[in-house]
Amino acid sequence: MPSIETHNTIIIGGGIAGLSSALHLAERDLKPLLLEADFEYLGGRLAGGETVNVNGYEFRLEHGMHGIWSQYRNFQAMLARHNLRPVFVPAEKENWIYRKHGKTTQAEIGSTIRRSFLPAPFHYLALFLRPSFWLMLDLRDWLLLPLVWMGLVMGIGVDPHAEAQPLEGMTVKDLTRKWSPAVRALFIGLARNGLSTVPDEMPLSGFLAFLRFYTLLRRDAWVFSYLPEDGGTSVTEPLGQRIRSLGGITRKGARVTSIARDGEKWLVCWESAQGQEFARAEHIILATDSQNAKKLLETRKVASNPVENHHLGHQKNAIEPASKENLLGLSNILFPKSLENAVVRLWFDAKPKTTREAGIFTGEFILHNYFWLDRLNNPFRRWARETGGSAIEAHIYGPDEMLNQPDAVILAQAIQDVQSVWKELRGHRIYAHIQRNPATHTLPEIMAKENQLGIKTPWENLYCAGDWVQDTTPAFFIERACITGIKAANMVLESEGIATLPLLSYLPPEPLAAWIEHLMQGGRGRVRRRKKVEKAK
Repeated sequence: MPSIETHNTIIIGGGIAGLSSALHLAERDLKPLLLEADFEYLGGRLAGGETVNVNGYEFRLEHGMHGIWSQYRNFQAMLARHNLRPVFVPAEKENWIYRKHGKTTQAEIGSTIRRSFLPAPFHYLALFLRPSFWLMLDLRDWLLLPLVWMGLVMGIGVDPHAEAQPLEGMTVKDLTRKWSPAVRALFIGLARNGLSTVPDEMPLSGFLAFLRFYTLLRRDAWVFSYLPEDGGTSVTEPLGQRIRSLGGITRKGARVTSIARDGEKWLVCWESAQGQEFARAEHIILATDSQNAKKLLETRKVASNPVENHHLGHQKNAIEPASKENLLGLSNILFPKSLENAVVRLWFDAKPKTTREAGIFTGEFILHNYFWLDRLNNPFRRWARETGGSAIEAHIYGPDEMLNQPDAVILAQAIQDVQSVWKELRGHRIYAHIQRNPATHTLPEIMAKENQLGIKTPWENLYCAGDWVQDTTPAFFIERACITGIKAANMVLESEGIATLPLLSYLPPEPLAAWIEHLMQGGRGRVRRRKKVEKAK
């Protein structure tokens, strides 16, 4: 019969949330067991992928390019503390490409916003000092700018995370409905690249929280960098090595199928190349994506009855969690939607005539953002120096009718989009590749507290971590996964009577933005108190 290991903590999921939890527990000598379903890589969406050969050159593909933003303070501090922080490639220029009625125009927006001489939240106005930007606008864009300003002010005055403001039923499409075409396209483009979905599905709460964290309250919030070598693998694999060096255990190819309460401990069952395996633990940190977390929380019983009978002395089928209604009330819990996307990569034997390394497509394109890999990623840089070529990565975030098309159709349209903007690349394409990422990307959405799981759950000694978990921190994606992972580890440490690890706070809004925020939130507070008094009467 298979043996059952015992650990203090089992972490389910080897993405950034799970790695952050495991590292911080290993630092305190708790030696956690981390289980990752992928057979090759740790890191989740930051992990490596398949390798392709282009004319004799090998390229390892990632889930997609990831920006490491200046506000990712805890993530960067974690890497630096363990001497794992690589030399990032700083972002310089991001381009906005807009096509309407077949006419394509472009303007540089990234450095213009983050280097604006105007204080936040007025730093966006620096765009209007660039002729290339205002020439993209028509009369309606100028006349309807007050509506845009009202929308931005709403983002300053409403803090969806801290106030638990779900803004239920409201989408970015609702906010921008009366905006002018060009400015609406710009902000929907920013939202699409931040929330990775189409306007109809972009929750307004998530969009406002995204704007606040990444740009609205501080100019330098839009300072970010790229990982230089093999993408996220250059970070995630060293993190795994560091965990193991501190006594932690990481297992790849371990797909957890069920969790169950077994007396005072938890019992975890997973499938591996060796078959079905089990382990017990005092604590569980559930660090998978939201939909896999939901599946595990709905698990009814452990699959292998012989193990239950032989090792635990229970009757057949005895080990099972309480019903989901009694255990957690899952019928009232909402899990953020997980999104799929497609990544297109094109190689050319020539270089484009552009000084901007990245940007966004808006309007009549199927592509949504792009990155010139030969300027950002070291393997592509070396190849470009030796061959004189270039390579672009572009992401497609929907809609479903686009993602459901055959690969050949999507590639043909993507190639047409790229070559219509950089006409000098026509006839120079040497390789094309499409990668379909599964539905694991979280749609950022703020929900009512009673409807979303937080780090601490109603289960005893069961914690959640990930970018989908409810928490008042304003962080997004990699940083949110990291900080919720650390907080989950701290809860384990606290229960064990061990000193917890401190967290870094985020930089405050610039003075003018902070003053506007204070005025708006104070005014809203007075309105709420007045309504409460009137209701009491």
